[in-house]
Amino acid sequence: MNDMTQSAFANPRVIGQRTPRVDGEYKLTGKAGYTGELHAENMLYGYPVPATIAHGELESLDLDEALAMPGVVEIFHHRNFPKLHRSPNSMGHGDQVSEVRLPFEDERIYYHGQYIALVVAETFEQARAAAYRVGARYRHAEGAVPSLLDSDAEGTLIDSAGSSRGDPESAFSGAEVQVDATYHIAAESHLQMEMHATLAEWRENGARLVVHESTQGVFYQRNAMARIFDLAQENLEVISHYIGSGFGNKLFMWPHAVATAGAARELGRPVKVVLPRQQDMTGGGNRPASRQRIRLGADREGRLSSVIHDSMTETSLVDQYIDACGSATPSFYACDNLSTSQRILPVNHGTPCPMRAPGEVSGIFALETAMDELAVELGMDPVELRLKNYAEQDPASGLPWSSKHLDECMKRAAKRFGWDQRDPGIGAMRDGDEIIGYGMATCTWFAGRQPCEARVELRADGTLFVACGTQDIGTGTYTIVAQTVAELTGVPLAQIEVKLGETSLPAGPLSGGSMATATTLPAVAAAARDALAALKEVATGSGGAFEGGEADSLSVADGAFNDGQRTVSFADVLETSRLASVNGQGSAAPGDEQNQYSFRSFGAHFVEVRYDPGISRVRVARVVSTMDIGRAINPPTARNQVEGGIVMGIGMGLFEKLDYDPRDARLVNGNVADYIVPVHADAPEIDVEMLDYPDFKFNEFGARGVGEIGLTGIAPAISNALYHATGKRHRDLPITIEALLAGQ
Repeated sequence: MNDMTQSAFANPRVIGQRTPRVDGEYKLTGKAGYTGELHAENMLYGYPVPATIAHGELESLDLDEALAMPGVVEIFHHRNFPKLHRSPNSMGHGDQVSEVRLPFEDERIYYHGQYIALVVAETFEQARAAAYRVGARYRHAEGAVPSLLDSDAEGTLIDSAGSSRGDPESAFSGAEVQVDATYHIAAESHLQMEMHATLAEWRENGARLVVHESTQGVFYQRNAMARIFDLAQENLEVISHYIGSGFGNKLFMWPHAVATAGAARELGRPVKVVLPRQQDMTGGGNRPASRQRIRLGADREGRLSSVIHDSMTETSLVDQYIDACGSATPSFYACDNLSTSQRILPVNHGTPCPMRAPGEVSGIFALETAMDELAVELGMDPVELRLKNYAEQDPASGLPWSSKHLDECMKRAAKRFGWDQRDPGIGAMRDGDEIIGYGMATCTWFAGRQPCEARVELRADGTLFVACGTQDIGTGTYTIVAQTVAELTGVPLAQIEVKLGETSLPAGPLSGGSMATATTLPAVAAAARDALAALKEVATGSGGAFEGGEADSLSVADGAFNDGQRTVSFADVLETSRLASVNGQGSAAPGDEQNQYSFRSFGAHFVEVRYDPGISRVRVARVVSTMDIGRAINPPTARNQVEGGIVMGIGMGLFEKLDYDPRDARLVNGNVADYIVPVHADAPEIDVEMLDYPDFKFNEFGARGVGEIGLTGIAPAISNALYHATGKRHRDLPITIEALLAGQ
């Protein structure tokens, strides 16, 4: 769709309107079944045994005491676990996994928390108690790498993750004004509310596997498990109805799920594993630490002549994960001379994985902090500098933006924030003992789509059923799917049943990358239209309610057809023809628009920090943000996503850090007591505005993604505000009390 007049959703009644969550009652009353709460008949419980070293080899296990404990059925490990195949681990074939190494594949230890055994018992308590009694002897190896932040290694250059245009090195050398700085970000844990959980059950004498999983990608897990267990895909079902978030660490399958399914097959009984928080943090993914060097060159007027962004991030010794910090940089600002490079360094940690706004959130911290440093060098207002380098089209691709209103985001947020009241002098703004700092940063996230299928069923009882295999990870997918079919059919939301999160349903996308909304809704709309077309044929066919009429002449409103003379409900149309229901199938995928436009969402954050040097206390007092995400399908849940991203960004900026012992790479703070995250007392006053510019070039709904963008840009806005308050430039995250004290 190229303009508003071509979209069926140009003037919607339900889409874009405040809508209560259709699954809210189930969550409030406890009816929503999360994986860890499910129970199967004759079910056993598994509890993994983690390695207590990060680098070496498992020499032996002492299992006698654990096996003799009450309720213990079996303990699986390298010497008795079934031999399985690896997944091909391909995004293109939909079988990517988070860690390609199989559980107990060998006895080498690559990271602290790696599974060395799985205790299976009659109850969870029995399995856990026995797991603590499993003894292990190791041969320690020297040379564990605890973190790239503690290493001078150069890592491995990943050519495919870099880009270049013009002659950035020469342009930087000749620039009138230069900024050359290095930024460090510590590794972070996803720390989602619901831990990883798997319930595996083999049925039909072991011929069919059913897996309940807390996952953001049921189809990817099905495909990978089919390869691993040598099953036909139709003999494997993965189900995930409700998810307590994941922030990316549940996109792809982890070894605990394979261990659970393998144990269930060997024992002939269902097995459930729910990872404890400590194991979730060591072996369930993290945002890797990064080291980034940014070089900016500009003239005295502030126009960029060179941008050079070199990054290095961590990966593990068992898998290669690339957190592409420079992925947004080529599209951010108008500059003819630019280069990015990406290196990775293997360390003795569990494999990193995508974490909300992967790559870009880290890269934007470095770039937007460097832009603030450039503004200081120029004596220029940070907003003015960004507007001066505004990219009217995508500098990376040369394509026009499908829709971009970042300039309006900056201006509107600045006005609401009171940016014009900012005294640019360092430490010039005070309130009692507190020094006030103002900072800002812009943000962006790519807009993507995937192929998707859906089914809609119109029923004789007046209800409507819609199904798609995608998941709702807590962001409101159930609700926006219901809004879509309500918009097209006029059937009230209360009469719409939505089913998601099963591989038995039409194929749906991953719930990640802020792509689920833009991917799923076009397929749902296509299925609804197909169902309406089928019902119109029934209505105008022999014996139908509008027998002999023209199907195209029937209008749709309020769950009924009208031919200009009379109105007949869908239920009555079906009853007249003695039918229980009609079905519609729909599919959608990206098209030629991908070669015609560049698609991104944009935004601006303005932050007020308050610093009391007497007690070294810093707090974020206010955040004012304006987001350009196209149309928000359900404004309250969209705004909630941005608000959540802002609080998460405060964690990234001030609190969150996975601490690894520099002597042996063991995780020190793998628990919620020692890993610090923002709590309610840390949450500031938050003012989020969503611009309403539907992007119909992207899809007929005009909607781009919102899950990631709220997080991007917050950490640099905090850092920039602290510079304004204290005069100390913080280039390392998180900005700790120790760092603040060092600046006094």
